[in-house]
Amino acid sequence: MRINKVTITNFRRLEKVDIDFEETETVFVGSNNSGKTSATAIMRCFLGGKDFSIHDFSVGCIPSIDQFGMSGNAEGFPFIDLDIWFAVDPDSIEYGRAAALLPRMSDDFDELGVRLRLTVDDAEKLRGDFLAAYPDAGREGSEHRLSKFLATAKLFERHFKTQFFALAANEGGDPGATPLDKKEGRKLIQGLLRVDFVDAQRNIDDHDSHRSNRLSAAFAGYYEKNLDQADNAQAAFEIIDQNNSDLTDHYEEQFSSLLDMIGGLGVPAVNDRHLKLVSTLSPETALRGNTDLLYIDESTSHELPEQYNGLGFKNLIYMAIQAKHFYSQWARTPKDRPLCQVIFIEEPEVHLHAQVQQTFIQNIWDVLDSSAQAEGIEEEVPQMVVTTHSSHILDVVDFAKVRYFRRSHLTTDDPETCPVMNASTVKSLRSFTPSPLGEDEDSEARALEFLERYLRLTHCDLFFADAAILVEGAVEKLLLPEMIQKVAPNLRKSFLTILEIGGAYAHRFDELISFLHIPCLVITDLDSVSPEGRHPTVRADTPNALTSNASLKTLLDISTVQELIDRSFADNCRSNPDRAIVYQLDILVSENGNDHTMRPRTLEESFAYENFSKARSGDLSLGIEISADLGEAYKEIFERVKSSSFKKTDFAMSVLASDDEWQVPSYISEGLTWLETTVSSHQ
Repeated sequence: MRINKVTITNFRRLEKVDIDFEETETVFVGSNNSGKTSATAIMRCFLGGKDFSIHDFSVGCIPSIDQFGMSGNAEGFPFIDLDIWFAVDPDSIEYGRAAALLPRMSDDFDELGVRLRLTVDDAEKLRGDFLAAYPDAGREGSEHRLSKFLATAKLFERHFKTQFFALAANEGGDPGATPLDKKEGRKLIQGLLRVDFVDAQRNIDDHDSHRSNRLSAAFAGYYEKNLDQADNAQAAFEIIDQNNSDLTDHYEEQFSSLLDMIGGLGVPAVNDRHLKLVSTLSPETALRGNTDLLYIDESTSHELPEQYNGLGFKNLIYMAIQAKHFYSQWARTPKDRPLCQVIFIEEPEVHLHAQVQQTFIQNIWDVLDSSAQAEGIEEEVPQMVVTTHSSHILDVVDFAKVRYFRRSHLTTDDPETCPVMNASTVKSLRSFTPSPLGEDEDSEARALEFLERYLRLTHCDLFFADAAILVEGAVEKLLLPEMIQKVAPNLRKSFLTILEIGGAYAHRFDELISFLHIPCLVITDLDSVSPEGRHPTVRADTPNALTSNASLKTLLDISTVQELIDRSFADNCRSNPDRAIVYQLDILVSENGNDHTMRPRTLEESFAYENFSKARSGDLSLGIEISADLGEAYKEIFERVKSSSFKKTDFAMSVLASDDEWQVPSYISEGLTWLETTVSSHQ
């Protein structure tokens, strides 16, 4: 049995989201404050014993709560829901334990659902207590708000309760919900699911944290909780009993004079019992606080205490201990063991170098698999949920296992008037389907494999970015940071990912970026070719010239250069999701009273024409002498840039090495300005 899906309603940023769970590991990714922690926190609140507060309600719920405080109309009072859907085999024994969830006992189901709901217990009593504290709260203009009143923990706990429901799937609509008795509902969910958490704040550095957070204490906790195997327990107690006897004899010798002195005070009296100090160590207390984890160089027998080892090493050990401990506790539950277990691990990459991050998930599975073998239940392993900001962890994760969280507007907010995004949406990459690479049966799979391979090779941080910029090649990528500084400096405050993908592949990444709903700027080239023969490269102002750029032809459905030139910037923009495409445009070059319109086909040409005086002086290294005649200069620069001897990267480096007075090509400037405005409206 395992979790198939959860639906979360009105919890923090998660106004209404569905999250599919994988059979093994599910990976939550997204930029900061996108709702990943909220998805973990609701499980902790409903199932892990953490208290709810008024601040756990989505921002959009607060006006309704305050309105009830004013008017007393309880209709539509908000609630927080967690729907958990389990995959179950109708022919298995576990099906019987889940029978209370079945909507109709006569039918067979392979998916069972339970709803946990946090709701107000007695709305009228809540409002009565509110008005008793603030008699004017129900009057128009009162500054007292019910949401502020409920910010006191005890008050919130007093007035809210958890309800339980059995769910029946309903094609195309909300599931049918049958109320369950609270006691039976809680017993049922405890029998179905155990959740455990390895928090991001692990406090393993002993310099500032309490002793109980050290690795030694982690070992002690594991020992204490898992000392239930008879052979191990007996051996441990025999050792401790011998030490207790020896320590008691030692105490009697050392404290005899002190006890005699106390006896001289008449305490205890002649007829009272005598005082005796005894050792009462137990295996777990002996380990906790009395045992240190040492790091030993076996060749020299040199020992170092644990605080002298690196945080990454300690962090990895701690997570492995916790995972094994949680699994062992679940596996050794003596009676009515929960039918499935989910272990949540937050930000495992903390303090770990890249290679260890890449192997982390597999290493944890090795720990759990070995534990399963030791317990003799190899077929029963937990599900694991990992929240991460690490592109290195994503390098080794199947795309289908990724759940992407992104910030969005509340359903009740108008993006035009409310720029702040107070909600989140969740995308499952298992549902992402790219366009096929060809017409054969596996062409769709090959398209997805291409994207995965590229993102892994480049350690791409796309899933954590506020916006993406797709560029042709290395020159654009080298120059882009300086261009951003010049024309769109506020973009430097955002998290951008720059993908160097060439004109042939931008449309393939556009599908993924659109699916993720990330604002995107595509900076590409006209790539003009002759309409005749084998379509050789020609100058961009050649009559009837075509574009060889696959991305322009696919994304804009245009094949001629003139059609591209005739389009406005607005024609090349799209909203929801936001995307703009920019390419070279005509440039009027003026020199000594002479004007000439030049149409570049690449970035390097555009750079030379818009900074013509620097190209003429040699400040921009083209490697040629430029003729005085503008028409000849146009021809020479085109021929030079397209020649095989022209080193584009050297050209970019010469730009960066020159003074700072060069102009950003106008088409790039327009695109970056658009992206700056777009990103600011999404934050």
